[in-house]
Amino acid sequence: MGIIIWLVVGGICGWLASLIMRTDAQQGIILNVVVGIVGAVIAGFLFGQNMNQGITVESFLYALLGAVILLAIVNLIRRGTVR
Repeated sequence: MGIIIWLVVGGICGWLASLIMRTDAQQGIILNVVVGIVGAVIAGFLFGQNMNQGITVESFLYALLGAVILLAIVNLIRRGTVR
């Protein structure tokens, strides 16, 4: 059950990050989930947070921030500028 919850939260974080970075039209559901989960991993490394303690508002916000950072890096590589 935990993995399903993380997939749903990852999808929500990825979707919100894609709305913030204006890349929502370019991504599908699968890529939103991947961006959200990878964003949570990035946030864990950058901010020293343990994301395995459950889903809290703090961990959700860190995952969202990590997903935005990931999309900014991808935009830099693809276009050369951040929107």
